[in-house]
Amino acid sequence: MGNDGVIRDARELGTPKMLTLGLQHMFAMFGATVLVPTLTGLSVSATLLFAGLATLFCHFVTKRKVPVFLGSSFAFLGGYFAIAPDGNPELLRYACFGVACSGLLYLILAAFCKAYGSKKVMRFFPPVVTGPIIISIGLTLSSSAIQNCTTNWFIALVAIAVVIVCNIWGKGMIKIIPILIGVVTSYVVAAVTGNVDFTGVKDAAWIGMPFSYHNTVFSIFTEGNADKGMLLTSAITIMPIAIATMMEHIGDISAIGSTVGQNFIKDPGLHRTLIGDGIGTAIASLFGAPANTTYGENTGVLALTKVYDPRVLRLAAIYAIIISFCPKFSELIKAMPAATIGGVSMILYGMISAIGVRNVVENQVDFAKTRNVIVAALILVLSIGIKYGMPGEAITIQAGEITIGLTGLAVASLVGIILNAILPDGDVKFAEEPKDAGSLGKY
Repeated sequence: MGNDGVIRDARELGTPKMLTLGLQHMFAMFGATVLVPTLTGLSVSATLLFAGLATLFCHFVTKRKVPVFLGSSFAFLGGYFAIAPDGNPELLRYACFGVACSGLLYLILAAFCKAYGSKKVMRFFPPVVTGPIIISIGLTLSSSAIQNCTTNWFIALVAIAVVIVCNIWGKGMIKIIPILIGVVTSYVVAAVTGNVDFTGVKDAAWIGMPFSYHNTVFSIFTEGNADKGMLLTSAITIMPIAIATMMEHIGDISAIGSTVGQNFIKDPGLHRTLIGDGIGTAIASLFGAPANTTYGENTGVLALTKVYDPRVLRLAAIYAIIISFCPKFSELIKAMPAATIGGVSMILYGMISAIGVRNVVENQVDFAKTRNVIVAALILVLSIGIKYGMPGEAITIQAGEITIGLTGLAVASLVGIILNAILPDGDVKFAEEPKDAGSLGKY
């Protein structure tokens, strides 16, 4: 233990305490991680399995130096809903294909960062672009939260109230996992009042495979009925979201470095953390699990415990993998009332937009400049306007026999990046260690 009370080797604490710390990290990520498949219709078991595997892979790529956990990303919810609005398993496979393609963008950015340095690359993605994109993600998701709440406003309000109380007045671990506590409390109230059907839980086995082959992206191509238009639409619709999540990744890695007192952007290098996150996301998506992202909840646990040993994060990953092989647990999550989901989502989606505002404010984007106003305005109006004003919530383009759909967020992201690149502004900069803009992947 250092003079400041920091522990960089958890083995100093002994095996029982180290195992307990790993369990605490698992609970910290748990609520948000399982909420994504609950919202989208993806497999909870596959989500836990590939969150654990992605975390272990990321630690391997980063030379086991970075204390990070990769859990489900909320940033891609809009993409899942655009391709599979009703959680249709057949369409979810196509959405996962688009997310897998997004994961590959991380590798491209990593290659550029390695070759040219992060400053030169990231200047094309300043806060005036990423901030409004993040704001738009939350706003375009807002309607689904309200729709879920309307199924039972009392249950939804219980979830909302508990999350608020834990966030504002909670201490220690309670303040770190308000979403999880809100979900559990609302779920219990719903069960006591007879608003939960546990039939699926009763019938499920205790041990089973976390995913089925039919729900993977591979099945699209082996079953011989792949829809090429849908594949292309999914890729074009979802890949621009990676612009925001890559910025989120950089902010989170900076935040972890600030917490731990090490510059992880330099050592092991931003390119390594991007590779770990990108490949983790791509592989998870190919097997029918959500995209992964670096988790701020676990950074909060690091700050709380002052135990910075990456081993405890790897223990959390192993715990998640073990739990993923219990179908009964997965069914318990699926039985969660829509109102509970709606309640926590109302806060969650609002927080996503608030994080975008925070990104703009903390990076001191100058809206006295007309070019910044134009970039931000077009991103906001295109993303929200197309979502709620166009048939099918997208712009469709016919290319021969293939129909391509562009969501508002996809169009807005592309327009924002292009305008930012061509409109004159001599002082657009991106620091090597950007301010943490909060996290899209969680609350």
